[in-house]
Amino acid sequence: MTDLRYRAEAPTRRPAVWTPDLLAKVDWRRRAAAEPFRGVAGPEGPRPDLFPLRTTGVDVGGARRAAEEYLAALTPAQLATGRFAIDDVTWRHWANGARYFLRHGLCLEDLDDGTRHRALAVVRAALSAAGYAQVVDLMHLNLTIGELRGEEHLLNEWLYWFSVYGEPERGGPWGWQLDGHHVNVNCVFVGDQMVLTPTFLGAEPVVAESGKYAGTTAFRAEEAVGQALFESLTNRQRERAVIADELPPDLFTGAFRDNHELAYEGLPLGELTSNQRAVAAELIGLYVDRAADGHARVRREEVRAHEHDTYFAWIGGGTPDGVFYYRVHSPVILVEFEHQAGVMFANDTPSRRHIHTVVRTPNGNDYGIDLLRRHHERFHRPPSTEEEQG
Repeated sequence: MTDLRYRAEAPTRRPAVWTPDLLAKVDWRRRAAAEPFRGVAGPEGPRPDLFPLRTTGVDVGGARRAAEEYLAALTPAQLATGRFAIDDVTWRHWANGARYFLRHGLCLEDLDDGTRHRALAVVRAALSAAGYAQVVDLMHLNLTIGELRGEEHLLNEWLYWFSVYGEPERGGPWGWQLDGHHVNVNCVFVGDQMVLTPTFLGAEPVVAESGKYAGTTAFRAEEAVGQALFESLTNRQRERAVIADELPPDLFTGAFRDNHELAYEGLPLGELTSNQRAVAAELIGLYVDRAADGHARVRREEVRAHEHDTYFAWIGGGTPDGVFYYRVHSPVILVEFEHQAGVMFANDTPSRRHIHTVVRTPNGNDYGIDLLRRHHERFHRPPSTEEEQG
């Protein structure tokens, strides 16, 4: 049974005293983010040539205009704090925890209503209606836990940091990041291509039973469809899919694990029946369709092209109300879902009250880095001696 008490010392505050342990955690995060980027990959290393520069035909003008309008509304001081070069290391400083370590950009709480609306308009322009609603719901649930703990000043719907990267007004590669407790979304545009990873979304609790946003729920579909896929498996298929019995302490590729080595494990989707593949496609769609329609379509096609290199892995029991972890892993997408132990609540074992999810683009294209590399090589390569001469 879930313990509904709250932890008296949940990590919600900027520490008054920087203990050696806290300093070590921050130092580890800085060093992890400063490592040369490789991307999540298997033991053999990143697989090359998966993400070519190309034209998608998707209109990105609305997102660019939203970014320009947001930037135009900022003061010089806000611009100095809230925008970064496209290759700035702060892309990799996102963290799902409630503490304020390494936060950067402009906090939505500090913006006036009009500027905050413009910031969220940038997010809305890149996401589908359902994807944007999910992000907002999770921000609302952050206020819910603040209300339950009496810490609305530390946990609320506006304690999220927004950053713009690159120069959207000049037509080059650009992007944005929304970063805070349980909501970490990274979005990069290279031409009319878009990369929406890493995206970490979570909630504790996943249902608001009281407060300003009573009735808000999160991750019910991701939970139910993942369980439905597992329950559809035969005993032989389950033997392949189950990779462990005990849930890991957290997701394998969460914050500061941009270079995590992760082998393919589990059941290949090619071994599913047609009905099971339909459920698997529905599950993947829940994550891919967070993007606006055009880019979601492009992403679905990219993922579908690797269907026979895609694996479904499961950890935990298969009981109707049990807790579990699953992942979908292919050369071009990695999805993780897990029930978590309490952080704000006092339960020390996982429950359905606390959920973490992450989506990544493995093999080097998180943050659009592989596309940005190709863009730089094509359009910003120094001329050769022969080209200079003639």
